[in-house]
Amino acid sequence: MRTIMKQDRGVAGLTILLSIVTTLFVIGLLVMIYSLMGGELQEATYTTTSATVGGEAMTEADFVNASKGYTLALSTAQDFASPVITAMYNATTLLSSGNYTLTGNNLFNATSDDWTTLTVNYTYTYGASNGATDVMNDTVAGISGVTDWFPIFIVISAMIVLILLTVIIITAIRGSGMMEGSA
Repeated sequence: MRTIMKQDRGVAGLTILLSIVTTLFVIGLLVMIYSLMGGELQEATYTTTSATVGGEAMTEADFVNASKGYTLALSTAQDFASPVITAMYNATTLLSSGNYTLTGNNLFNATSDDWTTLTVNYTYTYGASNGATDVMNDTVAGISGVTDWFPIFIVISAMIVLILLTVIIITAIRGSGMMEGSA
């Protein structure tokens, strides 16, 4: 019985390069999946915490602007929610709740614009970082850093293919009889 050996001619390491590119694609896909999952796990592990702000100085120009309003300074906190105005002052004068309205994170003027030194006190809830969120943040950052190595893998793979190609060319030239050894 005759054995047929498969011999790919002219590929010179192309299968190695193709397998490395495929491997890098799969690694990239896994990194993306784990990064997305880690981000969602991090979001889910924040601890809902209540906080109080006292004496936050307000910009009058924003407060009296009916279209903009004054945006509460800590509204950028993680998962900022449920702000409640506990007191608002013009210098030392307490303003009643009829003088302002709170819509979302913005405080609007409802009556006068003669106030010069405005401060506000409020409570809110936010997502506080904890041990679990810190670990997830480090994990996602570590996993995401894997792709920084991809250019190095590609360069090394290309070098290997070029070396294989050079060896094949030298072997072919020697085998063709074009080079004769000196006596």
